[in-house]
Amino acid sequence: MTFNPITDTLTNENGEQVKLDEPHGLELPAKGFAVEDNGYQAPSEDGSGIEVVVSPESERLQLLTPFTPWNGEELAGLKLLIKAKGKCTTDHISMAGPWLRYRGHLDNISNNMLIGAVNAANDQTNSVLNQLSGDYQPVPDTARAYKAAGIGTIVVGDENYGEGSSREHAAMEPRHLGVRVVLVKSFARIHETNLKKQGMLGLTFANKEDYNLVREKDVVDVTGLGQLEPGKPVEIKVNHSDGTTDSFPANHTLNENQIKWFRAGSALNLIRQENQ
Repeated sequence: MTFNPITDTLTNENGEQVKLDEPHGLELPAKGFAVEDNGYQAPSEDGSGIEVVVSPESERLQLLTPFTPWNGEELAGLKLLIKAKGKCTTDHISMAGPWLRYRGHLDNISNNMLIGAVNAANDQTNSVLNQLSGDYQPVPDTARAYKAAGIGTIVVGDENYGEGSSREHAAMEPRHLGVRVVLVKSFARIHETNLKKQGMLGLTFANKEDYNLVREKDVVDVTGLGQLEPGKPVEIKVNHSDGTTDSFPANHTLNENQIKWFRAGSALNLIRQENQ
């Protein structure tokens, strides 16, 4: 620790006092990088005849099917899938851990959708009312039952819904399982954008107290979509099982291009349309 190689000397085998040569290196190889295989494969000049083949038996890979575009009608008759209570992060919506082995297979990884969210109706996780059967079932199973019956669904959430890592599957899974609208007190910004990219409506209560109006057996109508424009609220009507209704406005942050995503069914759908 007391030796300074810049000023001090060492004694060599001949008894001479010598200094160490100052080390130096090359920032870049003088003859460039010698790479036999850089991992790059140039695309085909004409890819129209190329088919990507994925085994239908694969549990980890699945080709994506484009989401259905908006049909131009109001979103009526949406079943309440879950009214989430309290913190609902992207890990509550789409858990990580062992589920990540299915991240290339949307249908399989969707079996973790919202299984960590707390149901406000019973304070339990992964237990929601299936309005078709009257039974309490796991969230993904209930969503699949509605989807099979051709019924859209809505998810209601609390403050800062979707906080945490910007997990794309937390938006893709609800879209895949038939969720059309996510209505919350407030969003984590990135998750809200991810929902928009998948062609979903991310809405916030204009009055946060209206969260308390939503009941477990509700069927929800969202109107004003034909006149959807930036800054203009839409109308929410919740039809209760006792025959009564409540209506209130909900806000959105869709800009003109994001409204096109919604109408096209997703951002990818719009890109494909614009490039055809």
